[in-house]
Amino acid sequence: MDAWLLDPFLEFGFMRRALAGCLALSLGAAPIGVFLMLRNMSLAGDAIAHAILPGAAIGYMLAGLSLPAMTGGGLVAGLIVALVAGGVARMTQLREDASLSAVYLISLAGGVMIISLSGSGVDLMNVLFGNVLALDDPTLLLLAGIATVTVLALAIGYRALVLECADPAFLRSVSGASPFAHLGFLVLLVLNLVAGFHALGTLMAVGMMILPAASARLWHRDLGPLLATAVAMALTGSSGGLLLSYHFGLPSGPAIVLALGALYIGSLLASPVGGLVRRLRPRWHYTS
Repeated sequence: MDAWLLDPFLEFGFMRRALAGCLALSLGAAPIGVFLMLRNMSLAGDAIAHAILPGAAIGYMLAGLSLPAMTGGGLVAGLIVALVAGGVARMTQLREDASLSAVYLISLAGGVMIISLSGSGVDLMNVLFGNVLALDDPTLLLLAGIATVTVLALAIGYRALVLECADPAFLRSVSGASPFAHLGFLVLLVLNLVAGFHALGTLMAVGMMILPAASARLWHRDLGPLLATAVAMALTGSSGGLLLSYHFGLPSGPAIVLALGALYIGSLLASPVGGLVRRLRPRWHYTS
């Protein structure tokens, strides 16, 4: 059993790099997913993840598979889409989720079109579904840098983020930090989606955010343990997905997301807080 679990990481450098990338994503993306869930913005994360594609596609068209070009393009595109969708929601009758859906569908279609016209089908598949087993040192440094910035920013702005999740009106009434907390959170969200894009592709990146957060929420009500459990589940699921990919020849990105999904289903069934088994278990009724 130890050989099955450890040998792939001990023998192959690409597996160690993939594990390091997943660790960085777990530390950065999973806590962002928790705050997304608390703000009822889980679908917004998916929308912005897809909206990153046209910016990355333009960077690819201009410079090929260049890490700085695709990262910068994706970051700019994600921020523009988030701000435009918020502006449309405030200036029209559309709700923010509807405006995000409309903008991301246009962005996704445009990005796929750009890549299809400028590159091969293999390049398109790598962009859409990622290849965490092919992470190189510059990409690992980028993922580690984004994770470090995220952890530090969350530590510094923790109180403001918690207040904005719980009672944004109260935060606006007692402090001028509300706009900065909201904008800063959007920047962290886009940064981590760009990091996930490089490892898991635009279609799978949000899985590292939402699935561990949803799983952890089924086990804890307090925010501290919730954040820690989300990170632990993200790392456990991504490590399991890498092993499944190695031993059974599965595509790495979908294997990781399916492993995270298995943890979510297990939590949905067995957790003491919101598990279905606990809810469906017959309860004893005492009569005197």
